[in-house]
Amino acid sequence: MRASALILIIACIGEVHGVAPARGQAPQATRDSVVKITNGAVTVGVDRAKGGSITWLAWKSQPRNVVNIADPGRLIQQSYYAGASLDRTADGQHKAWSPWAWNPIQGGGVGSWARVSRLARTKDNRLETETIPKLWDMPDEEAQALMRQRTGFEPGMRSVVVVECEFESRRTSGDRWGGPKPLHQELPACYFTRAFEQVRSYLGDGQWRDEKQPPGPPWGRADPPRKALACFNAAGEGIAVFCPAATTRWNFGPHGGGLSTKPTDGPCMHVAPIATVALGPESSLRFRYWLVVGSVDSVARDLDELWEKHRDDAFVLTP
Repeated sequence: MRASALILIIACIGEVHGVAPARGQAPQATRDSVVKITNGAVTVGVDRAKGGSITWLAWKSQPRNVVNIADPGRLIQQSYYAGASLDRTADGQHKAWSPWAWNPIQGGGVGSWARVSRLARTKDNRLETETIPKLWDMPDEEAQALMRQRTGFEPGMRSVVVVECEFESRRTSGDRWGGPKPLHQELPACYFTRAFEQVRSYLGDGQWRDEKQPPGPPWGRADPPRKALACFNAAGEGIAVFCPAATTRWNFGPHGGGLSTKPTDGPCMHVAPIATVALGPESSLRFRYWLVVGSVDSVARDLDELWEKHRDDAFVLTP
Protein backbone atom coordinates (compact mmCIF):
# COMPACT_ATOMS: atom_id res chain seq x y z
CA MET A 1 0.00 0.00 0.00
CA ARG A 2 1.28 3.47 -0.85
CA ALA A 3 2.31 5.67 2.10
CA SER A 4 -0.22 8.36 1.13
CA ALA A 5 -3.09 5.87 1.29
CA LEU A 6 -1.88 4.54 4.61
CA ILE A 7 -1.73 8.05 6.06
CA LEU A 8 -5.34 8.62 5.01
CA ILE A 9 -6.46 5.40 6.71
CA ILE A 10 -4.81 6.37 9.98
CA ALA A 11 -6.28 9.87 9.77
CA CYS A 12 -9.69 8.24 9.71
CA ILE A 13 -8.74 5.89 12.56
CA GLY A 14 -7.73 8.86 14.69
CA GLU A 15 -11.16 10.40 14.21
CA VAL A 16 -13.20 7.85 16.12
CA HIS A 17 -11.76 7.37 19.61
CA GLY A 18 -14.35 7.57 22.33
CA VAL A 19 -17.50 7.63 20.22
CA ALA A 20 -18.36 3.99 19.61
CA PRO A 21 -19.69 1.30 21.99
CA ALA A 22 -17.13 0.15 24.50
CA ARG A 23 -16.91 -3.37 25.89
CA GLY A 24 -18.22 -2.90 29.41
CA GLN A 25 -17.66 0.15 31.57
CA ALA A 26 -14.26 1.40 32.62
CA PRO A 27 -13.77 1.66 36.39
CA GLN A 28 -14.86 4.95 37.90
CA ALA A 29 -12.31 7.36 39.31
CA THR A 30 -12.47 8.14 42.99
CA ARG A 31 -13.18 11.68 44.11
CA ASP A 32 -9.60 12.27 45.22
CA SER A 33 -7.94 10.79 42.12
CA VAL A 34 -7.68 14.17 40.34
CA VAL A 35 -4.55 16.12 41.28
CA LYS A 36 -4.76 19.83 40.45
CA ILE A 37 -2.51 22.85 40.28
CA THR A 38 -3.54 26.51 40.00
CA ASN A 39 -1.91 29.87 39.45
CA GLY A 40 -4.89 31.76 40.85
CA ALA A 41 -6.41 32.31 37.41
CA VAL A 42 -6.49 28.83 35.85
CA THR A 43 -6.81 25.37 37.38
CA VAL A 44 -5.65 22.26 35.55
CA GLY A 45 -5.69 18.69 36.80
CA VAL A 46 -4.63 15.17 35.85
CA ASP A 47 -6.34 12.00 36.99
CA ARG A 48 -4.30 9.16 38.48
CA ALA A 49 -7.25 6.81 37.78
CA LYS A 50 -7.41 7.83 34.11
CA GLY A 51 -3.84 7.32 32.98
CA GLY A 52 -2.59 10.69 34.21
CA SER A 53 -4.45 12.41 31.37
CA ILE A 54 -5.68 15.98 31.76
CA THR A 55 -9.26 15.67 32.99
CA TRP A 56 -9.82 19.11 34.53
CA LEU A 57 -9.50 22.60 33.09
CA ALA A 58 -11.28 25.67 34.46
CA TRP A 59 -10.67 29.40 34.90
CA LYS A 60 -12.20 32.33 36.77
CA SER A 61 -14.90 33.18 34.21
CA GLN A 62 -15.49 29.47 33.49
CA PRO A 63 -15.36 27.74 36.88
CA ARG A 64 -16.88 24.46 35.66
CA ASN A 65 -14.64 21.77 34.19
CA VAL A 66 -14.54 21.98 30.36
CA VAL A 67 -12.86 18.60 29.63
CA ASN A 68 -15.06 15.75 28.39
CA ILE A 69 -14.27 12.58 30.37
CA ALA A 70 -17.03 10.27 29.13
CA ASP A 71 -14.69 7.34 28.36
CA PRO A 72 -10.99 6.45 27.99
CA GLY A 73 -10.92 7.79 24.42
CA ARG A 74 -11.87 11.34 25.43
CA LEU A 75 -9.92 13.56 27.92
CA ILE A 76 -6.87 15.60 26.85
CA GLN A 77 -4.29 12.93 26.24
CA GLN A 78 -1.41 11.47 24.29
CA SER A 79 -2.32 9.09 21.45
CA TYR A 80 -0.03 7.46 18.87
CA TYR A 81 -0.20 5.11 15.89
CA ALA A 82 2.41 2.77 14.44
CA GLY A 83 2.76 -0.24 12.21
CA ALA A 84 0.25 -2.29 10.26
CA SER A 85 -3.48 -2.50 10.96
CA LEU A 86 -4.18 -6.01 12.26
CA ASP A 87 -7.22 -8.19 12.79
CA ARG A 88 -6.75 -9.52 16.33
CA THR A 89 -10.35 -10.48 17.04
CA ALA A 90 -9.22 -14.03 17.83
CA ASP A 91 -7.21 -12.54 20.71
CA GLY A 92 -10.13 -10.50 22.03
CA GLN A 93 -9.85 -7.34 19.93
CA HIS A 94 -13.10 -5.36 19.94
CA LYS A 95 -14.95 -5.90 16.64
CA ALA A 96 -15.70 -2.17 16.34
CA TRP A 97 -11.93 -1.51 16.25
CA SER A 98 -10.70 -4.21 13.88
CA PRO A 99 -8.42 -4.18 11.99
CA TRP A 100 -6.37 -1.65 13.97
CA ALA A 101 -2.85 -0.26 14.14
CA TRP A 102 -0.62 -0.33 17.23
CA ASN A 103 -2.31 2.50 19.14
CA PRO A 104 -1.16 3.23 22.70
CA ILE A 105 -3.56 5.58 24.51
CA GLN A 106 -2.77 7.54 27.67
CA GLY A 107 -6.34 7.33 28.96
CA GLY A 108 -6.77 3.63 28.35
CA GLY A 109 -8.17 0.99 26.02
CA VAL A 110 -11.73 0.00 25.23
CA GLY A 111 -13.47 -0.25 28.60
CA SER A 112 -10.31 0.11 30.73
CA TRP A 113 -8.13 2.90 32.13
CA ALA A 114 -4.34 3.05 31.79
CA ARG A 115 -1.94 2.67 34.71
CA VAL A 116 -0.02 5.58 36.23
CA SER A 117 3.42 4.52 37.50
CA ARG A 118 4.37 7.97 38.83
CA LEU A 119 2.54 11.19 39.67
CA ALA A 120 4.14 14.12 41.48
CA ARG A 121 3.37 17.77 42.17
CA THR A 122 6.69 19.62 41.98
CA LYS A 123 7.90 22.60 44.00
CA ASP A 124 7.67 24.80 40.90
CA ASN A 125 3.92 24.07 40.58
CA ARG A 126 3.99 21.42 37.88
CA LEU A 127 2.43 17.98 37.59
CA GLU A 128 4.72 15.18 36.40
CA THR A 129 3.35 11.79 35.36
CA GLU A 130 4.57 8.52 33.93
CA THR A 131 2.01 6.20 32.38
CA ILE A 132 1.91 2.67 31.01
CA PRO A 133 -0.66 3.18 28.24
CA LYS A 134 -3.26 0.72 26.99
CA LEU A 135 -3.79 -0.39 23.40
CA TRP A 136 -7.07 1.17 22.29
CA ASP A 137 -8.49 -1.79 20.37
CA MET A 138 -8.24 -4.33 23.20
CA PRO A 139 -10.33 -4.36 26.39
CA ASP A 140 -7.37 -4.47 28.78
CA GLU A 141 -3.95 -4.79 27.13
CA GLU A 142 -1.00 -2.70 28.25
CA ALA A 143 1.19 -1.36 25.46
CA GLN A 144 4.94 -1.88 25.34
CA ALA A 145 5.45 1.83 25.81
CA LEU A 146 5.93 4.61 28.35
CA MET A 147 4.41 8.10 28.32
CA ARG A 148 5.81 10.99 30.36
CA GLN A 149 4.07 14.31 30.81
CA ARG A 150 4.86 17.61 32.53
CA THR A 151 1.94 20.00 32.96
CA GLY A 152 2.41 23.56 34.21
CA PHE A 153 1.85 27.24 33.40
CA GLU A 154 3.61 29.28 30.74
CA PRO A 155 5.92 31.78 32.52
CA GLY A 156 4.44 35.28 32.58
CA MET A 157 1.12 34.17 31.01
CA ARG A 158 -1.58 33.51 33.62
CA SER A 159 -4.14 32.09 31.18
CA VAL A 160 -1.82 29.62 29.45
CA VAL A 161 -1.09 26.00 30.35
CA VAL A 162 2.00 24.38 28.81
CA VAL A 163 2.27 20.61 28.47
CA GLU A 164 5.46 18.72 27.62
CA CYS A 165 4.94 15.18 26.30
CA GLU A 166 7.40 12.36 25.82
CA PHE A 167 6.65 8.96 24.32
CA GLU A 168 8.87 5.87 24.31
CA SER A 169 7.98 2.89 22.16
CA ARG A 170 9.32 -0.30 23.72
CA ARG A 171 8.04 -2.82 21.20
CA THR A 172 10.00 -5.93 20.32
CA SER A 173 11.81 -5.48 17.03
CA GLY A 174 10.21 -7.63 14.34
CA ASP A 175 6.86 -7.95 16.11
CA ARG A 176 3.59 -8.44 14.21
CA TRP A 177 3.04 -4.68 13.62
CA GLY A 178 6.28 -4.38 11.65
CA GLY A 179 8.57 -1.42 11.05
CA PRO A 180 8.01 2.35 10.94
CA LYS A 181 5.43 3.85 8.57
CA PRO A 182 4.50 7.53 8.14
CA LEU A 183 1.22 7.89 10.02
CA HIS A 184 -0.82 10.74 11.47
CA GLN A 185 -0.22 11.39 15.19
CA GLU A 186 -2.48 13.42 17.49
CA LEU A 187 -0.41 16.06 19.33
CA PRO A 188 -2.54 15.69 21.48
CA ALA A 189 -6.14 14.43 21.30
CA CYS A 190 -8.43 16.96 23.03
CA TYR A 191 -12.10 16.56 23.96
CA PHE A 192 -14.11 19.42 25.45
CA THR A 193 -17.69 19.74 26.62
CA ARG A 194 -20.22 20.19 23.83
CA ALA A 195 -21.18 23.80 24.70
CA PHE A 196 -17.92 25.05 23.14
CA GLU A 197 -19.36 24.58 19.66
CA GLN A 198 -17.87 27.57 17.82
CA VAL A 199 -14.61 26.40 16.24
CA ARG A 200 -12.20 29.02 14.89
CA SER A 201 -8.71 29.00 13.39
CA TYR A 202 -6.46 31.81 14.56
CA LEU A 203 -5.02 33.94 11.75
CA GLY A 204 -2.97 36.37 13.85
CA ASP A 205 -3.40 40.03 14.87
CA GLY A 206 -6.79 39.37 16.46
CA GLN A 207 -8.30 37.79 13.33
CA TRP A 208 -10.19 34.48 13.29
CA ARG A 209 -11.68 32.16 10.66
CA ASP A 210 -14.83 30.17 11.44
CA GLU A 211 -14.56 26.42 10.83
CA LYS A 212 -17.76 24.49 10.14
CA GLN A 213 -18.34 20.75 10.45
CA PRO A 214 -21.47 18.65 11.05
CA PRO A 215 -21.39 16.21 13.97
CA GLY A 216 -18.96 13.35 13.40
CA PRO A 217 -16.99 11.25 13.17
CA PRO A 218 -15.66 11.62 10.59
CA TRP A 219 -14.19 14.89 11.82
CA GLY A 220 -13.49 18.00 9.81
CA ARG A 221 -10.00 19.02 8.73
CA ALA A 222 -8.63 22.53 9.32
CA ASP A 223 -5.33 24.19 8.47
CA PRO A 224 -4.82 26.99 11.04
CA PRO A 225 -1.96 29.20 9.77
CA ARG A 226 -0.84 30.16 13.29
CA LYS A 227 -1.02 26.54 14.54
CA ALA A 228 -3.94 27.34 16.87
CA LEU A 229 -7.55 26.15 16.83
CA ALA A 230 -10.08 27.33 19.41
CA CYS A 231 -13.52 26.28 20.65
CA PHE A 232 -15.76 29.06 22.06
CA ASN A 233 -19.17 29.01 23.73
CA ALA A 234 -22.06 31.40 23.16
CA ALA A 235 -20.66 33.79 25.80
CA GLY A 236 -17.38 34.15 23.90
CA GLU A 237 -15.34 32.11 26.39
CA GLY A 238 -13.20 29.27 25.18
CA ILE A 239 -10.08 27.18 24.85
CA ALA A 240 -7.43 27.37 22.14
CA VAL A 241 -4.95 24.58 21.44
CA PHE A 242 -1.61 25.89 20.18
CA CYS A 243 0.84 23.33 18.76
CA PRO A 244 3.58 24.59 16.42
CA ALA A 245 4.81 20.98 16.09
CA ALA A 246 1.77 20.14 13.93
CA THR A 247 2.74 19.50 10.30
CA THR A 248 -0.55 18.88 8.51
CA ARG A 249 -4.27 19.62 8.75
CA TRP A 250 -5.90 19.26 12.18
CA ASN A 251 -8.92 17.14 13.13
CA PHE A 252 -11.86 19.00 14.67
CA GLY A 253 -15.60 18.92 15.12
CA PRO A 254 -18.60 18.21 17.32
CA HIS A 255 -19.97 14.83 18.30
CA GLY A 256 -23.63 14.47 19.19
CA GLY A 257 -26.28 17.15 19.58
CA GLY A 258 -27.26 19.55 22.32
CA LEU A 259 -25.00 22.09 24.00
CA SER A 260 -24.08 20.03 27.03
CA THR A 261 -21.82 21.46 29.74
CA LYS A 262 -21.51 18.16 31.62
CA PRO A 263 -18.06 16.50 31.33
CA THR A 264 -19.51 12.96 31.49
CA ASP A 265 -22.05 13.42 28.69
CA GLY A 266 -21.67 11.67 25.34
CA PRO A 267 -21.81 14.83 23.16
CA CYS A 268 -18.46 16.62 22.97
CA MET A 269 -16.12 18.80 20.91
CA HIS A 270 -12.90 17.42 19.47
CA VAL A 271 -9.63 19.13 18.48
CA ALA A 272 -6.37 17.41 17.54
CA PRO A 273 -3.21 18.94 16.08
CA ILE A 274 -1.78 16.41 13.62
CA ALA A 275 1.78 15.59 12.58
CA THR A 276 2.95 12.88 10.20
CA VAL A 277 5.52 10.78 12.06
CA ALA A 278 6.96 7.30 11.40
CA LEU A 279 7.28 5.62 14.81
CA GLY A 280 9.46 2.51 14.90
CA PRO A 281 9.49 -0.23 17.54
CA GLU A 282 12.08 1.69 19.60
CA SER A 283 11.28 5.30 18.68
CA SER A 284 10.99 8.20 21.10
CA LEU A 285 8.93 11.32 20.40
CA ARG A 286 8.89 14.64 22.28
CA PHE A 287 6.73 17.71 21.70
CA ARG A 288 4.96 20.56 23.51
CA TYR A 289 1.54 22.13 23.23
CA TRP A 290 -0.26 24.98 24.96
CA LEU A 291 -3.86 25.42 26.20
CA VAL A 292 -5.01 29.06 26.18
CA VAL A 293 -8.26 29.97 27.96
CA GLY A 294 -10.41 33.08 28.28
CA SER A 295 -12.39 35.46 26.07
CA VAL A 296 -11.98 35.73 22.30
CA ASP A 297 -9.88 38.89 22.64
CA SER A 298 -7.68 37.68 25.50
CA VAL A 299 -7.04 34.33 23.79
CA ALA A 300 -5.99 36.19 20.63
CA ARG A 301 -3.52 38.35 22.56
CA ASP A 302 -2.00 35.30 24.25
CA LEU A 303 -1.74 33.43 20.95
CA ASP A 304 0.12 36.36 19.37
CA GLU A 305 2.61 36.30 22.24
CA LEU A 306 3.03 32.52 22.06
CA TRP A 307 3.61 32.74 18.32
CA GLU A 308 6.45 35.21 18.84
CA LYS A 309 8.00 33.01 21.53
CA HIS A 310 7.46 29.48 20.22
CA ARG A 311 6.60 29.49 16.51
CA ASP A 312 9.66 27.35 15.69
CA ASP A 313 8.90 24.70 18.32
CA ALA A 314 8.99 21.27 16.63
CA PHE A 315 8.64 17.66 17.64
CA VAL A 316 11.81 15.63 18.22
CA LEU A 317 11.89 12.05 16.94
CA THR A 318 14.64 9.53 17.77
CA PRO A 319 15.94 7.41 16.21
